[in-house]
Amino acid sequence: MSRLLTLATLTLMTAVPAAADDPKPADTRVFEMRTYYAHPGKMKDLHARFRDHTCKLFEKHGMTLVGFWSPTDPKKAEEVMVYILAYPSKDAADKAWRAFRADPDWLKAKAASEKDGPLVKNVESVYLNPTDYSKLK
Repeated sequence: MSRLLTLATLTLMTAVPAAADDPKPADTRVFEMRTYYAHPGKMKDLHARFRDHTCKLFEKHGMTLVGFWSPTDPKKAEEVMVYILAYPSKDAADKAWRAFRADPDWLKAKAASEKDGPLVKNVESVYLNPTDYSKLK
């Protein structure tokens, strides 16, 4: 019995320092919540642009799509769309947006969708860090 106890103690003593020597990597992932306000009558076209072009281009440039939402109030749903993207870091987000905005496929899709005028009158962007108790990190 004492040999078993000694073996268990030695195992624990060697396992604990190994775990302490491997610090948990810093979580640098950030989220971006974007709220789009469409020009009157343009929300259907805005959704189509995201569905048909923008989402694929986000993925091409390393942006992780978390989700898209419309307000439950039908009147507000005609004006507002909210979505969240995730990135490995804020620097990665900045790099992805630069590449996205310069992408010829994006420029072509944007121009085609706005042939009858701009779709979006305003965009709000907020970068978010998950809290320590957030299930999504």
